[in-house]
Amino acid sequence: MELKKVKELTARTYGVGVSRVKINDPEQAKDVITREDVRNLVKKGVIVITKKRGTSRSRARVLEAKRKKGKRRGPGSRKGKKTARKPKKEAWMERVRALRKALKQAKPDNYRKIYRMIKGGYFRSKKHLLNYIRGVK
Repeated sequence: MELKKVKELTARTYGVGVSRVKINDPEQAKDVITREDVRNLVKKGVIVITKKRGTSRSRARVLEAKRKKGKRRGPGSRKGKKTARKPKKEAWMERVRALRKALKQAKPDNYRKIYRMIKGGYFRSKKHLLNYIRGVK
């Protein structure tokens, strides 16, 4: 049988593509007639079915290692808004904690009212809060 036909038969028998079938000894492979013959030659190693080629992750691993070090994270590499990289809630939590700390240090008379104003998002920043406290006094 022709080598091309042997390859096709092997591919059909093992459910792989023709490009994955390699024939080491063409003389022995020409004598193939049945699928059983093909199986025997594969066992002997005359016909070899190569492994499936995947996508290499080596470049991805190199880039990941660089990002871990802090490289490739500049403004040119960023996509999306600031809020896409840091959720709005996290930003809010950071702001509120800073404001509450500043309020605790200032300890004004109307502490509870200002505390609730902080929770409600009234103050933009620590400076805004301190100006408000000074203005109220």
